[in-house]
Amino acid sequence: MYLVTLLRNLLIILAVSSDSHLHTPMYFFLCNLSWADIAFTSATVPKMIVDMQSHSRVISHVGCLTRMPFLVLFACIEDMLLTVMAYDCFVAICRPLHYPVIVNPHLCVFLVLVSFFPSLLDSQLHSWIVLQFTFFKNVKISNFVCEPSQLLNLACSDSVINSIFIYFDSTMFGFLPISGILLSYYKIVPSILRISSSDGKYKAFSTCGSHLAVVCLFYGTGVWGHLSSDVSSSPRKAAVTSVMYAVVTPMLNPFIYSLRNRDIKSVLRRPHSSTV
Repeated sequence: MYLVTLLRNLLIILAVSSDSHLHTPMYFFLCNLSWADIAFTSATVPKMIVDMQSHSRVISHVGCLTRMPFLVLFACIEDMLLTVMAYDCFVAICRPLHYPVIVNPHLCVFLVLVSFFPSLLDSQLHSWIVLQFTFFKNVKISNFVCEPSQLLNLACSDSVINSIFIYFDSTMFGFLPISGILLSYYKIVPSILRISSSDGKYKAFSTCGSHLAVVCLFYGTGVWGHLSSDVSSSPRKAAVTSVMYAVVTPMLNPFIYSLRNRDIKSVLRRPHSSTV
């Protein structure tokens, strides 16, 4: 599954890079999403592979603190990129004549940087919060993924700082992104229904359908993991949940985009063709 994730995401990146017809904002964001998927799964799965070989089911305090910033960073980047892609769909469908002017290369780079730097800040804040609690260094977590919520619960579940940070983090990387996505599709759906051409409707629904499927998969597994960790203390259930969003989701994302996208499929069918 790890190799499939790497290969499929790399195929999308190579396809977009090699074909000049795919040098558009949508595929630029898709490339960045593929890089985020590769980095996110690479921050978690190698540890799982090592555990399977060594028959170990725990992660040390140092190992957890080492991997947690990367886990948070790339998860937040993916979260922000999905919101950016929703905005891109909104402008492309609702403002098609102004699309080249609004979503220009400078804005694309700016939006990717806006996705990166808040995510980097959030990952460092997670590390700083956890490092304030030094009395549980000998605790071993029964999971191959270092869950920030697990560390915060082990540290001090009643801390005011923890509560403020969790609410802030949930708002910045939960409520605001999903609100932006829902608002975009609130405007997108009526615009698609007004398109007279059946081919245009199909193309718009295909693009939006792929994005919505990835959004549902990302948020669905994330919310499920958060709720299951709060309700159940079973290490086995926590590990299964972690596998779902750390392994299965990054593996399925490129399949969703490549199978439902005509342009990507056409390029992947002719991998040896040269483009100018």
